[in-house]
Amino acid sequence: MAERSTEARHRHSVGLHHIAPAETLSRLLEAQMAAVQAVHTALPALEAVAEAASAALRRGGKMAYAGAGSSGLMALADCLELPGTFGIPPDRTPMLFAGGAVALLHMTGDVEDDPALAAADFAAAGLAAGDVMLCLSASGRTPYALELARAAKAAGVTVAGFANVPGSDLLALADLPVLLDTGPEVVSGSTRMGAGTAQKVALNLVSVLVGIRLGHVHDGFMVNVVADNAKLKDRAARIVAALSGVDHAAALAALAVTAGAVKPAVLVAGGRSAAQADDDLKRSAGHLAPYLG
Repeated sequence: MAERSTEARHRHSVGLHHIAPAETLSRLLEAQMAAVQAVHTALPALEAVAEAASAALRRGGKMAYAGAGSSGLMALADCLELPGTFGIPPDRTPMLFAGGAVALLHMTGDVEDDPALAAADFAAAGLAAGDVMLCLSASGRTPYALELARAAKAAGVTVAGFANVPGSDLLALADLPVLLDTGPEVVSGSTRMGAGTAQKVALNLVSVLVGIRLGHVHDGFMVNVVADNAKLKDRAARIVAALSGVDHAAALAALAVTAGAVKPAVLVAGGRSAAQADDDLKRSAGHLAPYLG
């Protein structure tokens, strides 16, 4: 049945316990590569999700992540990277993970079946109409994910549902359904493998496109970071130098004026005052492109 496709037998599962280790790894890698390829057909849906999420963040709203088990871990990994990569404050990207922080140290399956837990987590996230929730479930029928999706829709939150099974409940509930049809797992039912890989790739694509749409990426540079340690200060100076054409010392001087913020430092390095740089960025909604050749 369609709803059990992640539980079905994979053609590479037969004999997995006694074949040579090199062949085992080869089979596993082939399955992982096939999972990544499955993301191709979801690109239009991922674009729609990124557009909705970037619009919500641009309005001052939130882009939440939600999930349980392996799917939740994939969501959490992407969520945690957003402040350091794109400078998006954590309170704008809440994470709803079944079982909370305790489950990160000892994952148990029962928390994903608790609708009351999902309701409490949704209430605590402070989501409102106009926000977006990225809700993940490999099977598309995890009770925690489904309860969150229902609560979100009732509150006017746009639900982007990511599932790996065609025709699943989460896809039917979602405003923006994303099917990642990865099929059976080499280790049957272990959705941390192909399904999880496809989910993480899909989330990578969405979050980078969100960053670009918000003006936080320019020519492949992370321009919305704030340099607050030695590694980031060096990276920020290289970004400012590359985009403004000044040398490393001048880039560092510009960053000192802007308290380590890269976007205004690029404009300061080009001759603006810090106040002028801030005003220009407000006019362009945070995009550097109108001011750079």
